[in-house]
Amino acid sequence: MKITVRSAYRDEWDDAMALAWRTFMKFEAADYTQQGIKSFQDFITDNVLYRMFVIGLYQLFAAFDGSRMVGMISLRNQTHISLLFVDEQYHRMGVGRNLIEHICNYVLCEEGQSHVTVNAAPYAVDFYHKVGFCDTHDEEISEGIRYTPMERVFR
Repeated sequence: MKITVRSAYRDEWDDAMALAWRTFMKFEAADYTQQGIKSFQDFITDNVLYRMFVIGLYQLFAAFDGSRMVGMISLRNQTHISLLFVDEQYHRMGVGRNLIEHICNYVLCEEGQSHVTVNAAPYAVDFYHKVGFCDTHDEEISEGIRYTPMERVFR
């Protein structure tokens, strides 16, 4: 299996958000209140977010197995991972790690920054630790969304 990661095209936005929603509902929704689930859904269906993507203020990268999108990661404010989701059939196959490495290289080379942050969902905390992130604060809750703030610094 050869996974490729590249910037997502405008017409791939809906597929990426559908992947995020499907994966969130399968693996993360149980950790959230109804308010948190609605907050997440509102975020990924927000037209402002899509417009930010179209004008280049919100980067979206996708992982593909052939022509099938199997993972996605997004970046806001140059250094913050906003979304990271991998299709359940591709969990534990290195797709998430490839997406993280791609975004870290992008942040370092294209944005000239030496760190990346994320607000990790409870389901993803162990994964982020395995790929070099450290907690920067205890778990927090905002609008029903539970997360642990984390950072990865690279040299």
